[in-house]
Parts: sequence; C-alpha cells; structure tokens
Amino acid sequence: MEKYISPIMDKIRKQDISETLEQAKIYAQVYHESITDRRVYPTEHAIADLNILDTPLNDNPEEPMEILKLLNKYGSPATVAQTGGRYFGFVCGSIIPSSLPTKWLADTWDQNPAMFVLSPIASKIESIVEKWLLDLLGLPDQSRVGYVSGSSTATLVGICAARNYLLSKKGYDPIRQGLNELPRIKVIVGAGAHSTVYKALSLAGLGSDMVRTIPADDQGRMQAELLEDIDDLTLIIAQAGHVSSGAFDPMEKIFEKAKNTGAWIHVDGAFGLWAMADERFADSTKAIELADSWSVDGHKTLNAPYDNGIVICRHERSFVESMQMSGSYIIKSKDRDGMMYSPEMSRRARAIDLWSTLKGLGKQGIGEMVYEMHIKAGYFANKLSQIGFEILNHIHFNQIIARYQSNEATLKLIDAIQKSGVMWLGGAKWMNKDIMRISLCSYKTTYEDIDVCVEEIERLIEEI
Repeated sequence: MEKYISPIMDKIRKQDISETLEQAKIYAQVYHESITDRRVYPTEHAIADLNILDTPLNDNPEEPMEILKLLNKYGSPATVAQTGGRYFGFVCGSIIPSSLPTKWLADTWDQNPAMFVLSPIASKIESIVEKWLLDLLGLPDQSRVGYVSGSSTATLVGICAARNYLLSKKGYDPIRQGLNELPRIKVIVGAGAHSTVYKALSLAGLGSDMVRTIPADDQGRMQAELLEDIDDLTLIIAQAGHVSSGAFDPMEKIFEKAKNTGAWIHVDGAFGLWAMADERFADSTKAIELADSWSVDGHKTLNAPYDNGIVICRHERSFVESMQMSGSYIIKSKDRDGMMYSPEMSRRARAIDLWSTLKGLGKQGIGEMVYEMHIKAGYFANKLSQIGFEILNHIHFNQIIARYQSNEATLKLIDAIQKSGVMWLGGAKWMNKDIMRISLCSYKTTYEDIDVCVEEIERLIEEI
C-alpha cells in the first residue's frame, strides 16, 4: 500500500507547545492567586460573552496558543469560584495545594489505569491509596477500592455488587441470566436518601416498586426502629451525611436490626464518610465500618480535584464479578488491574489526585480539616441566628439549614445573595418550608470569609 502523509497531521506533529505551556501556567497562576478576590458567581456580561465561543467548527487546525488565549479570555471570567472560600452552594470542595501541581503532571502523562501493563505507576498508586483509605477510615482490611467519576457512580457500583451478591447466595447468576426471571430484591432507604441513590437503583434494574422508604426524623435521619421484614434478599442503603442537615443515619441501630439476616448494607457517604478520619465524630460514625460497601467523593470534604469518586466493598468476588471484563487481548497481571474495580476501562488515572491530596494533608491534617469545617459551620450558623435567622438543624457536620422569616423572604434573599457576587448558596425544601442551604466544605473558608458573608447578607436584608 502506498504511503500517505497528511500535510495537516504532519504540521500538527511538528508543533512546539513549550511556549503555550508556559502561557497556560501564567494564566493558571493568575487565576489561582486572584481566586479570593473574584466574584463568586460570574456577571451576566461574562456569561453572555461565552456566545463568542459558539461558532461553527473550523475547517482547518488553529494554533494551540490562540485556542488557549480564547479560552482564558472568555472562559476564566465565566467560572464559578468554587475553589475560593465563599462558595457554599453545593458540596464542592476546593483543591488542596499538593494536588494541583501533581494533577498537571499526571495529565501530561495521560495514563490509562485499566491494567498494570498500561500504566505501572497508576496501578501502584491505586494500590497505595487503597491501603491508605482503608486505614484512614477504619474499614475492613479485606475491602477493595474502585476509583470512579463521582459518588453517584460509586453508589451505582456498590448497588450492583450488592444485587449480584444477594442473588448469587440464592443460586442465581444475574450476570448470565439477567434480572427478568430472578427474585425481587427488597430495597430499604430512609426518606432523606439522596436523589442519586434512586438514579443508581434505576440503572441497576432495581425499580422504584422495589423500594421501601423508612420515615425520617426532624434531622433527616432514618428512623431505624421502624425497620422490619429484613431478610437475605434485602439491600439497605444508609446515609452518612444528609445533603441538607448533614445528619448521619443511626448506623448502630440499623446494624442491630439487620444483624444475622444476610442483608447487604451500603453506606452513601458522599461527603460524610470523611468524618471517620477524626475521632471527634465517633458518635456519629459508630458502626459504619460494619457495612458491606461504601461510596464517597474525594472532591467534596477531602478537597481533592473533581472526578474522584470512590467505591469500597468488603466482598471482593462480588465486586469484581459485577465489574467483569473479558477479552482475548486483555493482559491480566499479578498486580492491580484497575478495570476489575470500575465500570470503565479507559479513564484518567484519577487516583494520583487522591494520592497527592492524602499525602499533602496526612492523617492529622485530614482530621483537622474535617473538624475545622464542622466548627466553622457552627460559627456561621450562630452568626446568622444573631441577625434573625432560624437555624432548623443541629450542626451535625458541615451543613446548615437556615430560614429567614418566611418562604417568600427566604427565596428573595437567596436570589439577592446569588446575584451579589460576594458569595453563592442555594435553596431547598425542608419540612415543607423554603430554606437556605449552606455547605461549608472548602478548606479555604476563613472566619473572616464568614464574617464578610454575614455582613453582606445583613446588607441585603435591609435592601430588599
């Protein structure tokens, strides 16, 4: 066959991007250094300017430097300053100093951790982080860890492992047989379960008709004393950290009810599981280690970069079989092959972010960061109560439920806060009331940040 060399691709192969990389570093450094002074939410003008990027795809390649300049000019002003100290809208952490530089390096490596032979470094780091996490969180040594995109996917993986485990104990093979003619699994969740739990159940083929909802108390915790009819075809999904109140389901009572039944217990600990890193939360986290699987997110309370969900499962065989991979081209090794613990084969080596974050904080640093968030949430709640807010939850962890006078007044105030640029937070429903939901989950948030936010809220109250 005659050789063919594309003039376009030949030019791209010869591109020197060293100057562009230097410019990218400058842009990133300027953004990083200005994060505390930036508007937390972009202006309407900056958002409107994004339309400049909305052009037909160019016919010919454009220069990397020009692409970078375009993205920085219109992209940077339109970002939400989630990595600063005054974003409280969702549970979105910042980025610990140790993880951003290593993320840049790892992105340049562009490794695929599916198999050891694809990336020995990624495989080794996944194994190291697995040991660190089990030790840090006090979870069973035989557990295995999977690295996924977020806690939503981690919950799905845990549910799939649970489904297959429960059915296999009855002599069925859901991987081979599918679910059509197999027994129905009973799913039990608390009324305060996160919406992603229902999404994961649907994706796993466990529809809403299979779900039994246990009423929640005034803090959003499952009322475990109402648990009944638990058997070896039951999946119980408990919650470590309610998305609004931060409350933990009463794990010890749940396990007492489920003891010796053969049920599988999954803990949705998206942001709350990190409380297990500090003994000062021992009362809230008691008995969590007795579960069968756990899901947690690195980008939330841990303040690792995005795309760092973690699923942990004590039953390796069910875990691996649920994520089963086969093919004559696959080269398995005696070392860790990451695809065995994840629904993905091709993915970024996200565990490197976790490795650098954990190493940059250390055990003591993680515990201190988590506890400091809790204390600052209490400080914030107290300051709000002093200017007329009703705080509707105990400060269990790092979440605040605040309400100002009425539904109408609360909604107006939320809208004004979101437009102010000083901070950003969102609203939700709580016990049929419109509320302000505050998530304090950035290591960068200072007491001075909180004071500035309360002063701005007080000013907005007078204004509206």
